[in-house]
Amino acid sequence: MRRPRGAAEREEKASVAVASNEAFSGWTKTFTDPRLCAAIVDRLTFDATIIETGTDSYRLAHTRNHSNKQ
Repeated sequence: MRRPRGAAEREEKASVAVASNEAFSGWTKTFTDPRLCAAIVDRLTFDATIIETGTDSYRLAHTRNHSNKQ
């Protein structure tokens, strides 16, 4: 099966960055349909480079701190 020409060209010329504070296993909290979640993860990770920084998110900490004060 051949991929559409536009998709192949985009993959060769462009990058997509996705950042998440949640491990892939926790994405079912957002994408509650297990098949949909698996399909999304599959498409995002196909031929991808995954970089795990192992650092805490400043934005997440700020949001949690702000929420706790209210």
